[in-house]
Amino acid sequence: MAKHNFEAKKFRVKEGESIKLSKISTKAGNELVKKADGIEALREDNTSLQEAQGRLFAGGQRSLLVILQGMDASGKDGTVSHVINGVNPQGVRIYSFRAPNTEEVQHHFLWRPMRFLPSRGMISIFNRSYYEEVMVVRVHPEFLGPQNLPPFKKPMDLWKQRYEEIRVFEQTLVNSGTSVLKFYLHVSREVQKTRLLERLTQPEKRWKFNERDLEERKLWEKYEEAIEDALPATSSKSTPWYIIPADDKWYARAAVADIIAGHLESLDLQYPKVSPEDEAKFALLAKQLQEQE
Repeated sequence: MAKHNFEAKKFRVKEGESIKLSKISTKAGNELVKKADGIEALREDNTSLQEAQGRLFAGGQRSLLVILQGMDASGKDGTVSHVINGVNPQGVRIYSFRAPNTEEVQHHFLWRPMRFLPSRGMISIFNRSYYEEVMVVRVHPEFLGPQNLPPFKKPMDLWKQRYEEIRVFEQTLVNSGTSVLKFYLHVSREVQKTRLLERLTQPEKRWKFNERDLEERKLWEKYEEAIEDALPATSSKSTPWYIIPADDKWYARAAVADIIAGHLESLDLQYPKVSPEDEAKFALLAKQLQEQE
């Protein structure tokens, strides 16, 4: 069992609580003193995740859904690649959710993620997710037009309805054996600016730049308002949201990996047990194999 440096409850959003992102730290906490400590902690949790994922895959009873949300340049892509480093790729699927296509907008907003949920024994990681429908779409209500929704009295009615639908959807997953862990990577406006500037000035990072990011940055306060509303409304004991300080990438990656590893360990996953009859059969087969040239 890995040594865990983080207390998950420190980052957890309680159901229905009032949060203000501007008052929540984006800086590394004191669990780890320096970057080297974070790298070492991440390495240990990578090993733990690798072992737990093997048992998860072999057992074929449980599954895990990890959701990552955050402002542009909050480090979602890097978190994915570093957290699953060393995990058997056969047991993990990563999906990036962009704007829905013409077919997807004609369905309920939860229709799209259903196709990418983890089957038993698997891990699915959503880099952005159906939460865009209560975050981005709330900031850009014009995106509702193509969805051809029935009329509603006021916008807040729609968001409350979607929160409830998300809660029921995620609890249904938990009831059927899929754990749901949700992480909001909390980056400061200043650090986001630095990272966007790097994408403009460093040739090896220019492929990441999108002009739209600069326009979205102007809507920072509106995004925070949507997120502050959505996270407490959709966090529960069984489907928690965690707000992870993300100004220091090494800290955010270590924290996310540690919480996931700790959760999988709490499930006490085991390799399938064989019957006494099969044990005897395997012993006989092993003996026959040893006698072969």
